[in-house]
Amino acid sequence: MKSSMMTGAYLLSTGSALPDISISNEMLSKVVNTSDEWISTRTGIKERRLISERMSIIDLAYHASNQALQKARLDAQNLDLIIVATSSPNDLFGCASQLQAKIGAINAAAFDITAACSGFIIALITASQFIHTGSYKTILIVGADILSQWVDWSDRNTCILFGDGAGAAILQADQKNYILGFQLNTNGFESDQLCLSYKKTSSQSYHNNLLGIKQGQFSYIKMNGKEVYKFAVSKVPESIIQCLNQLNLSTDDISWLILHQANQRILNTVAEKLNIPQDKLISNLQYYGNTSAASIPIALDEACKKGQMKNGDIIVMSGFGAGLTWGTIIMQWHN
Repeated sequence: MKSSMMTGAYLLSTGSALPDISISNEMLSKVVNTSDEWISTRTGIKERRLISERMSIIDLAYHASNQALQKARLDAQNLDLIIVATSSPNDLFGCASQLQAKIGAINAAAFDITAACSGFIIALITASQFIHTGSYKTILIVGADILSQWVDWSDRNTCILFGDGAGAAILQADQKNYILGFQLNTNGFESDQLCLSYKKTSSQSYHNNLLGIKQGQFSYIKMNGKEVYKFAVSKVPESIIQCLNQLNLSTDDISWLILHQANQRILNTVAEKLNIPQDKLISNLQYYGNTSAASIPIALDEACKKGQMKNGDIIVMSGFGAGLTWGTIIMQWHN
């Protein structure tokens, strides 16, 4: 299992899962002061999926993972490692181990990565490095989030944006490397532009006061929409260009561009800045909203199901969001 030899990697298969409950803009307009026109023109979102009381984030991750395993004709016991990218686990200590048990991946190590909307890209890059060093051969990467549980449903600026879902991909070792390059960045000085903070409460128990300990709870998602927009349309194109330059590639070489599905205006502006035509830009935002770490793998899986990816295609994927974090990975499609 462990080796010092450098090994290539390729994307073997994908999967995705979405809750059954669909909430349209019209339905939201009955809850907060908004309208279908107001939401659509500002975000491109028409509806989003929300998890039910009977379903957990592990259920979504399980269904997405099973799809990927079935497509790869792979047994879960053949997995060496599982990485779950999520900012909304059902256990603050992590949920990757629960997924490992649920799919029966008894030979796999498992851990979580918390990087919000950049999570899947960072997890995919992390997996590729484990494979390149020869540490592992077959890795399941899952992006899953249920941010509907962390939204203030009275705040129309944020509640209209988010939906729930999960996407999965399996990365496997190969003699040739199809993960061509990546770029990662962080600006922690702007972390308050998009955050879900822990707040200490004023009322404390007798024991807390006696010990001088203050406890609290996590609040709702807070976002400065204008600043996040400016950040995304500025930094994402830069990241993609830097990554392309490292590989001596140009934007003309891009077959497909998959961005974190945050806002249609962001997607369109980034594509325009890179002179990438709309028919190369993959978008499903109108159906699912912003599913955070799940958005890129869901979009990738849907494109695969439609047969859009062809052997040799150059795929550019970029995530961006809370942290602030952003990153790009470039791969060549291999059937």
